[in-house]
Amino acid sequence: LFEINEISAKLYHKVLTDHPKAENARKYLKKRGMTDEIIREFQIGYAPNSWDFLRKFLGVKFGFKPPEIAKAGLMAQSTKGDYYDRFRGRIMFPINNVMGSVIGFTSRVLEDDGKQAKYINSAESAIYTKGKVLYGLDKAKVAIREADLAIIVEGNMDVIACHQAGFKNVVASSGTALTPDQLTILSRYASEIAFSFDSDTAGEAAMKKAVTI
Repeated sequence: LFEINEISAKLYHKVLTDHPKAENARKYLKKRGMTDEIIREFQIGYAPNSWDFLRKFLGVKFGFKPPEIAKAGLMAQSTKGDYYDRFRGRIMFPINNVMGSVIGFTSRVLEDDGKQAKYINSAESAIYTKGKVLYGLDKAKVAIREADLAIIVEGNMDVIACHQAGFKNVVASSGTALTPDQLTILSRYASEIAFSFDSDTAGEAAMKKAVTI
């Protein structure tokens, strides 16, 4: 499962940086102010709008079977039993464990037609549980210890923007509302936690829940 996720992260990143089909994704990230350096650091990628791109790559080149890829959270199964790529036409953000190994992905749709979820995560697996992972912690843990302060933001893009601006002690809950497990993990690195959420109604509601926990 680790190997499948690691290979997939490298593939998606290679597509983003080199493939003609990822031109719009590159333009979008540039518009959002992301540098090439930060894109490399966070290994941001792009999944082409294809039902079997990942399946073919992992199958032909590495011999992984669709059920194995599905167990890694990267493929889904139709009602007819056919396997298809979970991520299509999406910017990919690898989610790492605290040691830096890729265990899953958060993805953002590139062309939002309103018919699909803006963000979707990998399916949970034996190595990835949403409520027990903090996005960016592998890169933030040293700075969190040094500052004795962890700053929690809402999304992946927020984490990346903060790190690019020099604020390294920033993480995000990974596609879920903040959980006690995530706070327990953070308490190993810092005695203080601050929240920096959006100032809209949803952000305010998330803030109140987080503070209560």
